Amino acid sequence: MTQNEKLAELSAAGVSVWLDDLSRDLIGSGQLQELIDTKSVVGVTTNPSIFQAALSKGTAYDNQVNELAARDTDVESAVRTLTTDDVRNACDVLRPVFDRTNGLDGRVSIEVDPRLAHDTEKTAAQAVELWKIVDRPNTLIKIPATKDGLPAITRTLAEGISVNVTLIFSVERYQEVMDAYLNGLDAALAAGHDISKIHSVASFFVSRVDTEVDKRLDAIGTPEAVQLKGSAALANARLAYHAYQQVFEIDSRFPALREQGAQPQRALWASTGTKNPDYADTLYVSELVAPNTVNTMPRKTMDAFADHGWVDTESIVGRAQESRKVFDAISAAGVDFSDVFKVLEDEGVQKFVDAWTDLLGATEEQLSAAKKS
Repeated sequence: MTQNEKLAELSAAGVSVWLDDLSRDLIGSGQLQELIDTKSVVGVTTNPSIFQAALSKGTAYDNQVNELAARDTDVESAVRTLTTDDVRNACDVLRPVFDRTNGLDGRVSIEVDPRLAHDTEKTAAQAVELWKIVDRPNTLIKIPATKDGLPAITRTLAEGISVNVTLIFSVERYQEVMDAYLNGLDAALAAGHDISKIHSVASFFVSRVDTEVDKRLDAIGTPEAVQLKGSAALANARLAYHAYQQVFEIDSRFPALREQGAQPQRALWASTGTKNPDYADTLYVSELVAPNTVNTMPRKTMDAFADHGWVDTESIVGRAQESRKVFDAISAAGVDFSDVFKVLEDEGVQKFVDAWTDLLGATEEQLSAAKKS
């Protein structure tokens, strides 16, 4: 099969293309393999919302739900079994990519229960549990970058477990995430782990920043404020990449770990589906091109990019100063970025908790119906 030229060009520019979706139908139908073969897909991310959508539609899970019901499995265990089975099977599909890229790609992410986002101990414990259940080296355990999540990230890495840090909105928090990563590598090395096998990505959410900031700029309503709409998210991501370069390419701490085989924690652009119809539907892909990054896309965004996306190789690198000026202008217009990022993190956690609650409820109904049949 032939790879789509536009997505192949994006990959050649140093951006790993990951799919932000997973379902049993996607795996079983061969569609995931087809995306690998034709759309340059080299990884998969999941979250509670994705699992909730997958398990609530179609009949792909019915047989396993019936088996779980017959064993009188409780709903929490049933959801864990259903989701980890999907991740394990997706890991197997992507294993050739994992081997070919020496572990850089071919990864599938699974998130800890979002209800634990503010509980360090339980998050760290469940991260280990999920790693053992999936039992595949190309798994990434997703942990949210809340204040309580940061020490859990370090502890999970210290166990030799690869981590996808999710729900990052601010550069300040991203810097704390990178510190947590380096601390985890130090601890893993001290514990005797081969840190060349430990990989991590930092999932920096993009479109939601524009959604929240644009809403506030509209509320301010001045011509100067309205003119700044659509500029916050890209500026934020560019500053994040500048912070990445500082830590992994310039500062003195990482080289000693690199000599022991450590890999940089790649920046991953998440929430890249455009929510404002006035913006180009590939904006958060085409304008976020830089070496050693990941862009995880919903299928709709991936198809749009394959059709009419563009690759701007000058969209990030060297634009930090310009991006700071954008932030200064938005702040001067009256937007409080500290509050923006707090709102986005709180909302992000709550959205995943709501999706997980819906997933548990729907699965409970399916188990009950199976027991009655």
